[in-house]
Amino acid sequence: MNIAVLLAGGTGKRMGGNLPKQFIEVAGRTILEHSIRAFSQHPDIDEIVIVSHADYVELVESIARPYSKVKHVVTGGKERYDSTLSALRLYQQEQTLHPTSDIRVLIHDCVRCLVSQRIISDCIEAMNRYKAVDVAIPCTDTICEVNAEGHIVRIPPRASLRNVQTPQAFHLDTIAEAYRIGLQDPAFVTTDDCGVVHHYLPEVDIYVVEGESTNIKITYPADLVLAEKILKDKK
Repeated sequence: MNIAVLLAGGTGKRMGGNLPKQFIEVAGRTILEHSIRAFSQHPDIDEIVIVSHADYVELVESIARPYSKVKHVVTGGKERYDSTLSALRLYQQEQTLHPTSDIRVLIHDCVRCLVSQRIISDCIEAMNRYKAVDVAIPCTDTICEVNAEGHIVRIPPRASLRNVQTPQAFHLDTIAEAYRIGLQDPAFVTTDDCGVVHHYLPEVDIYVVEGESTNIKITYPADLVLAEKILKDKK
């Protein structure tokens, strides 16, 4: 089973407004609905689970109602990884009931509502060979590392650097085991699911699928203008 996990629990404070950014309309649909449609339309996605802030579960359910592949709406927690864990625990129970099932999860920030069918396909195909898959594009800017005083201490070669996107895809047992180990670490901090696998299961190779410049994360008002243009150009 290929399960799309849409993380929609953020509050979107940087965007402003009364509602979190996933509920803002772009090109006639909410950002969340655009993401639901992207995964719902893909023939190899079997189910979708949406992780919502507790205050917006009813709104999420109303948006998701027309899409038959959306099987669950669950609540997240304080941190981003709490949202991932909510979905993982749901499907760990499923795997316990059906131990021979091969459950694979594609974890996606729903505010990347322009994700393409090609990216989803490449992630699914890569999971036939790898236990963990990331999506990224080459960095176009030089990246520097600075110290606490604001001084540059390192400028890594740009050719080896990538800007990470989502979805990030995993065999369920792999990402669940990485989190199991990580949560025992008193210093555990993460904003990235592949980072958990990389840190706590270093023996697992993480394959990188080529992303797209249009697979943007909508964060600021200017991103809405760009997303509107891209969506209209697709029609």
